[in-house]
Amino acid sequence: MNKLLESILFLPTTLHMQKLHSHLAGKTVLITGASSGIGKEVAYLLADFECHLILVARRGHLLQSIKAEIEKQKAKVSIFQADLRAEDELTTFLSFLHNQGTLDIIINNAGLSIRRSIYESLERYHDFTRTMTINYFAPVRILLSTIPLLQKSKGQIINVSTINTKLAPVPYFAAYQSSKAAFDVWVRSVLPELRKNNIAITTVYLPLVRTPMIEPTPGYRNVPAMSAYQAAKLICKSIYTRRKKYQPWWLIFGQLASVFLTNLMDFSKKRKRNETN
Repeated sequence: MNKLLESILFLPTTLHMQKLHSHLAGKTVLITGASSGIGKEVAYLLADFECHLILVARRGHLLQSIKAEIEKQKAKVSIFQADLRAEDELTTFLSFLHNQGTLDIIINNAGLSIRRSIYESLERYHDFTRTMTINYFAPVRILLSTIPLLQKSKGQIINVSTINTKLAPVPYFAAYQSSKAAFDVWVRSVLPELRKNNIAITTVYLPLVRTPMIEPTPGYRNVPAMSAYQAAKLICKSIYTRRKKYQPWWLIFGQLASVFLTNLMDFSKKRKRNETN
């Protein structure tokens, strides 16, 4: 049943390889969170093009393995092990990035999700600081540092976001939803200025994707989810379409339902208060 639902909810994506080649030839592409999941799949999809991939992630041994595999094909690969939540490691990484000379595309993929009741978080303030750091502060700092490079190359920022930023918030995901929403608003705020200076911005609003990040949540094991490979194809397609956003075809219905249910709950609460009074 899940397979049938997934085929309906997540329509197949076809890549135009010639267009992708023309947009990638000789370009330098940064992928954050590249050691597994979506980032890894994007790197493998771009392996057969003559481009320079810069892969950054916390797990250096996995990056080494990915580099060895990709360099059997056409792409050149540079790897950098860093926890982008650590200020000193992020600073060192930015120095490394600027030493590469050029930068054409940034795929902001690194992220952290936490599912936890607020009552289990009362003594866990760090849940909020670490999600905000990796999902918001780190990408903001990377972009503030690299916007001049992207302006020079007339480059592109591809932000891997979530449909949660477009829907009414749900319980247990306060840390994750607020941090992703913060960066989504930041991106939409700077978009007009950057586009005016020839920097394209694409936000890919993804549904649940089956990656290592969701494995700790048992409730996700039997629900429809997009594959990491399919998500990677959407990201790669956005390299040549340079559309402002991608979102699932059914998201508009989810947004309408969110508005309706939120207003219904507000109305019900107000009615109960009036009845009590």
